[in-house]
Amino acid sequence: MESLSEEVSRHLKKGERLLVLGGDHSLGIGSIHGQAQAQPDVVVVWVDAHADLNTPLTSSSGNMHGMPLSFLIHELAEFLPPTPALEWCKPCLSARDVVYIGLRDVDPAERLFIEQCGITAFSMQEVDKFGIREVVERALAAVDPSGNRPIHLSFDVDAMDPVHAAATGTPVPGGLSLRESFYLAEEIAATGRLAVLDIAEVNPLLGTPSEQKITVSNAIDVTAKFYGSQRKGDVPPDYVIPRPQK
Repeated sequence: MESLSEEVSRHLKKGERLLVLGGDHSLGIGSIHGQAQAQPDVVVVWVDAHADLNTPLTSSSGNMHGMPLSFLIHELAEFLPPTPALEWCKPCLSARDVVYIGLRDVDPAERLFIEQCGITAFSMQEVDKFGIREVVERALAAVDPSGNRPIHLSFDVDAMDPVHAAATGTPVPGGLSLRESFYLAEEIAATGRLAVLDIAEVNPLLGTPSEQKITVSNAIDVTAKFYGSQRKGDVPPDYVIPRPQK
């Protein structure tokens, strides 16, 4: 993860945008840390069924992919024990710079951290109540009211309902529809400020062949929307409508 941080930072300093493919969501430690070194004013939109905010002391599973944000947020530093191989990772985000979309499987300690640290969080309950349009607007306004900060979008495919992404390690019923995922991606793309995109937890070894195919296909389609592909259609910049020869 340290090498990922270094690579992300190096490419961002060259003015490039990055797509980081996982693997499990612990990749967020390296990708977000690296962006923060190059762009300290980064804001993070974490789209996931899970908060991934446990510490080694609160996690019941011990899985690192359920902990990445705890190593990155300043307000949680006092709850972290020394962690071998992560000595290099120093907190680089304030709680107010993080927003969740799509939560529906949150552990007690994570819920308490969210409330005590004041992290803005939209669960699927809020998505159902307000609709995806208002949730995206509120999410961006919460972390970037001025509308000029670089965005790190970390997308776990289990944010989507398992009918759209079953080939993943920890699917949770009741997630984002494909249309809601497309809308979210299109709106983030429209900001022009997406600097780093994580796509995590696609596992084509899980599920049936049909589920594997659907998950991979949908992950590719959502990724394309984050980079400007539009459902209303796209026109390449050099496209010219052919005319009949006279």
